[in-house]
Amino acid sequence: MTESAPEPTVLFAEHGGVALITLNRPHALNSFTRQMHRDLWAALDRAEANPAIRAVVFTGAGRGFCAGADLNVSELGPGANGALRPDPGVSIEESFNPTARRLQSLRMPMVVAVNGVAAGAGASFVLACDIAIAAPGASFIQAFSKIGLVPDAGGTWFLAQRLGLARATAIAMTGDKLPAAQAKEWGLIWDVAEDCLGAAMAMAGRLAEMPTKALVATRHLLRDSHSRTLNQQLDAERDIQSAMGKTEDYVEGVLAFREKRAARFNGR
Repeated sequence: MTESAPEPTVLFAEHGGVALITLNRPHALNSFTRQMHRDLWAALDRAEANPAIRAVVFTGAGRGFCAGADLNVSELGPGANGALRPDPGVSIEESFNPTARRLQSLRMPMVVAVNGVAAGAGASFVLACDIAIAAPGASFIQAFSKIGLVPDAGGTWFLAQRLGLARATAIAMTGDKLPAAQAKEWGLIWDVAEDCLGAAMAMAGRLAEMPTKALVATRHLLRDSHSRTLNQQLDAERDIQSAMGKTEDYVEGVLAFREKRAARFNGR
């Protein structure tokens, strides 16, 4: 009798121009292992390799979105001997930081359906996406202070940018749960919906029909704006606008405007 293959830690499906990527360790609230990071990178490679895919939706299997790092695996176990204790910075450098950077460099817009709790690096994952839609029962927890660590995977950067320093500091230090409705009120996420996956797929479908390069360029301009002066941002907008002016979607958009019809963008 042969053993069945292990369940993949990340699921991939295509729905027209949208790729649906599902974190798939529901028994562990989709907490990350090194293998799960690798499987996620492979799913992103698959999405980017298909020119027909022009938006991505992320969600989690089961009752949670992602509980961050799996603290039960040996690489992160605290250990009794300080000299032999694993260095969490190694896992950050080799797994979580590459994932955060990969998401921010994705060639298409990203929507995340937060179906349940997003804790630790799971919350950072949500913030790395372009648009987040949460279920009413979802919550966001900066769980790091509970175990003597600091927010990672970009958490300190995204929190301060989205919430401002006062709220970001209190949320990060206390580790208090932020319910979905309050997260929306504070500007941490875009929306709350009973069917968050359906709403996310609808949003992604809409984005998949828009000028893809312009959407991603908008992500980059907004992300970097707080580190530039106004003059630097004006220059960046000029340079990116010049690049967008060379795209097929810009030509189609102008023609459609002149001809008073709906534009048919192709993402190029």
